[in-house]
Amino acid sequence: MVNNSESIRQRIDQLKREKNAVILAHYYTTPDVQAVADFLGDSLALSIKAREVDAEVILFAGVHFMAETAKVLCPEKTVLIPEPEAGCSLADSCKAEDLKRLKEQHPDHLVVSYVNTTVEVKALTDICCTSSNALKVVESIPADQPIIFAPDRNLGGYIQRLTGRKNMVLWDGCCHVHEDFSVEKLRAMKARHPEAKVVAHPECRRELIEEADYVGATSGILKFCGTDSAREYLVATEPGIISEMVKCYPDKKFIPALPGNSNCCCNECNYMKMVTLEKILKTLEDGAPEIILDEQVRKAAERSILNMISVK
Repeated sequence: MVNNSESIRQRIDQLKREKNAVILAHYYTTPDVQAVADFLGDSLALSIKAREVDAEVILFAGVHFMAETAKVLCPEKTVLIPEPEAGCSLADSCKAEDLKRLKEQHPDHLVVSYVNTTVEVKALTDICCTSSNALKVVESIPADQPIIFAPDRNLGGYIQRLTGRKNMVLWDGCCHVHEDFSVEKLRAMKARHPEAKVVAHPECRRELIEEADYVGATSGILKFCGTDSAREYLVATEPGIISEMVKCYPDKKFIPALPGNSNCCCNECNYMKMVTLEKILKTLEDGAPEIILDEQVRKAAERSILNMISVK
């Protein structure tokens, strides 16, 4: 007898074929959502994949700014989002009107914005970046060119330390997931697992990053764990990535780092977890909710994203 989840997956597969649709999913979604995705990746990989897919419909299993980015790059395609209320604390921390005022205060500064921003912020941006390519993006800019880096102060500070640039204005925003990892709990975990290596996302606070053996985006963390010789890892990023880690490296052990909140066993992004199989199915059935963008704003945002993609 087919269980309900299996019947939902079968119906999703049927609708994808009927509607020439693909599902792009971020590593931070739940394992069952990842299992129905045609492409799984981080923000940079999914941005590039959105341009490449041969489909009429893109369903983005992720948060709102990711679906917006897909629509910016693929205006001719229908882009659907199964949960339009799935936001992002980083995107929420940086309003377009506030960035515009900051630009007016620093007219000689180039704006580098993380992809974790709204389409309106991207339209005010000179070049976007992801955690995968932020270092390359900043290094592609002349050293004497002042920069506004928005909205993640932790990622911006990390890049500033790596490059030694002094002329960066950092927006005061953060990812609530990565900001809340506890350094004290991580040190205690390291004492219990002395052979384990620590892998951390650059959105984490500086003091936690300094405890890490490797710092990188989700795709970089995955690659590192495959090439590194350790058998055990403490993972300081959203634990949704662990299901892919286990699938790729079943002979290794991955332990999620702990947040400061003593009542939580791991540090999840509640927004990503809002995306469910049931919502994906309904969205494919209804052809909605759909991402609709103002064309003038879309074109302005497209320039900043293409500038990012062109950095090698």
